[in-house]
Amino acid sequence: MQIVFGIDFGTTNSALSVFRNGTVEMLTVDGSDRAGELMRSVLFFNEDNEIFAGQEAIRQYVSDGADGRFMQSIKTFLPNTSFDSTEIFGKRYGIDDLVAIILRKIKARGEEHVGCPVDSVVLGRPVVFSTDPDKDAVAEQRLEKAARKAGFKNIWFQYEPVAAAMAYEDSLEAGQERIVFIGDFGGGTSDFSVIRVKGGDFSRSNRRSDVLSLGGVYVAGDKFDSQVMWDKVACHFGRHARYKAMGKDEWVNVPRSIIYTLCQWHRIPMLRARKTREHIRLIKETTDSRQAIENLENIISDNYGFFLFQAIEKAKCELSERDHSLISFVERDLRVSERIGKVEFETLNADNFQQIADCIDDVITRSGLLPTQIDTVFLTGGTSRIPHIRMLFAERFGQDKLENRDAFTSVAHGLGSSVPLFV
Repeated sequence: MQIVFGIDFGTTNSALSVFRNGTVEMLTVDGSDRAGELMRSVLFFNEDNEIFAGQEAIRQYVSDGADGRFMQSIKTFLPNTSFDSTEIFGKRYGIDDLVAIILRKIKARGEEHVGCPVDSVVLGRPVVFSTDPDKDAVAEQRLEKAARKAGFKNIWFQYEPVAAAMAYEDSLEAGQERIVFIGDFGGGTSDFSVIRVKGGDFSRSNRRSDVLSLGGVYVAGDKFDSQVMWDKVACHFGRHARYKAMGKDEWVNVPRSIIYTLCQWHRIPMLRARKTREHIRLIKETTDSRQAIENLENIISDNYGFFLFQAIEKAKCELSERDHSLISFVERDLRVSERIGKVEFETLNADNFQQIADCIDDVITRSGLLPTQIDTVFLTGGTSRIPHIRMLFAERFGQDKLENRDAFTSVAHGLGSSVPLFV
């Protein structure tokens, strides 16, 4: 009996399915209940050289008072050729080493469930890790290397929106055919496909002709959070602060590069570089917003960016159900209480929404079909719940064609369903 895992290693969350005896089953990877089907894709290293992943990493990070090194959104570094490795408490870790830690934990949980070693896996990948083909190739190579370090020998890749389509296909009755537009919204990328699906037990040896078009854009959940941070919260950390450069009398703004890095939660640890921290210290000496610069120093030294962005994400999610929300956060001398409305959120993210809309239109065009010829729109991922995202699809296809179920596990389930394509 051949057993193969399907792993959706995501920017924010990861999930696991298993294919055995011709069926696919979702497994819990970070707990014992249904919520355990998702594991936060985070790592925590403490000063005792212990390494934690998932919810355990978050709990340990909190209990240790944020001392140590907390890492998130690791997937976004895969195509970054300028980031090869990092030193943590005297030990150097490559990007593949960091990913391997998470994959190894998921693999162990899966093997515990099935009761035997498993060395075969179908890994999900976005349609575009990067718009640069060379960087895209590097990202996939790094992910494969990480999987081998985690103990997998047979490794296949499946596009995440195609995997979501396979999950949708499993819900169809035997012989039922559909042409479906898949929208898979992750933390780092939004990926789309138009694919022909058919319910029932039939040959899946080659599905290439069923995939009518693919596309993706590097805009997703994290980008929306970053935009809110930039426009609503970064003012508390010196975005609008001025200072006098050494030996000069005119006022200048805090470097945009510092604030831009601050607004990408996975890159905040980069501000710990000695040269950057010294620059910030010099800014504080002459700034007209001393408290804001102290807040900037504190978020870097105390490493509380994760919790701040959780507050931003919470407010964003609440806007899917209500017209207004509050970004509320307290840490040291910092008190953030910023009201944000749904219309304001949509205005701030107008460019991000436009990039997604343009990609949707491009994927439809390259499929050779009109929107009226597409039977169903299947949306997956947390960002697919944003009302304006749903509106983009309703405008093109009609509200009655939109489906959204198993928003966080469809890709992992579809990766398990993809196994017969490879083995």
